[in-house]
Amino acid sequence: MEIVLKYFSDFSPQQLQQLSLLENLYKDWNEKINVISRKDIDGLYEKHVLHSLAIAAVFEFDPGMEIIDLGTGGGFPGIPLAIFFPEVKFHLVDSTAKKLKVVEAISESLGLKNITTQHTRVEEIKGRRFDFVVSRAVAPLADLWKWSKPLLKIGKVEQPNKKGLICLKGGDLALEIQESRARPQIIEIATLFSESFFKEKYLLFLPR
Repeated sequence: MEIVLKYFSDFSPQQLQQLSLLENLYKDWNEKINVISRKDIDGLYEKHVLHSLAIAAVFEFDPGMEIIDLGTGGGFPGIPLAIFFPEVKFHLVDSTAKKLKVVEAISESLGLKNITTQHTRVEEIKGRRFDFVVSRAVAPLADLWKWSKPLLKIGKVEQPNKKGLICLKGGDLALEIQESRARPQIIEIATLFSESFFKEKYLLFLPR
């Protein structure tokens, strides 16, 4: 957990307790339902928690905002962000029910009241609008943007960058961005966190 505190320090005692509990909770659940690769579980705080919190290092979510995490898997980036922003509502969606079982159990163990879950495919979500869509390495940018647009509230002219898609991606993204026909803002995570793990990892943002 020290690696998280290296970059973020303004936590309440409750947030610190929630963060500290993550490792044992994920290790216990990962023995039953494999949601994190075996080689990554020992690097949970760097490879999953801090990686997720790269979003918090760049974007400020206002109290009362609603965020949807598409393809949350084992709860990333949604669970670390829900700890970081306790007054923001997070809706974690995945098409695999057993992964959401882990998310729900861990959220309950942590006492997180700002997380809801939904077992569905993103294309089947109807009648709901969110301030931001967040996602981590779920699908190509073209697909993510196609799925996200119907889920996003329309941003106000006087509040640029207050609505949109934020996704965590890695590697050479040139072709993927070209095929998306979008022009995302690209932030190198290595400019936020110095660990070698974050080389060639990026935050992409498309405003609505």
